[in-house]
Amino acid sequence: MTNQRIVLSSDHAAIDLRRAIAAHVNAKGWEAVDIGPTTTESTHYPLHGKAAAENVVSGDCRFGIIVCGTGQGIMMAANKVDGIRCGVCSDEFSAKMIRAHNDANMLALGARVLGEGLALELVDAFLETEFEGGRHATRVEMIEG
Repeated sequence: MTNQRIVLSSDHAAIDLRRAIAAHVNAKGWEAVDIGPTTTESTHYPLHGKAAAENVVSGDCRFGIIVCGTGQGIMMAANKVDGIRCGVCSDEFSAKMIRAHNDANMLALGARVLGEGLALELVDAFLETEFEGGRHATRVEMIEG
């Protein structure tokens, strides 16, 4: 059986959206592993991006979804972990393409950029899209170095 676990994390700015995503993916049959903060006390998004990425590369979770104000900072932190391919998305086409062409294993979202409805649509697009392989596999290998 394929790993159906998704690690979720965020900084203090994105707790509500992270919790909505957790409920959404659980309802879709995934197991949300929420490792994010529980209070709105200021916290550091690089720590949360890295921790989520480590859950993915360890194999404990198949995918990761991380959220901060814009999605940019937490994405940069996650991508510092070897084996992570994370993209920040604010449109459905990009969320599909990072899976189909880049075999992304993490999705970053911006809680101050997206409404909840769009964010959940992006999560679905990401999770429902398979990697196409072929010429894209060669390119992913180049990214991995």
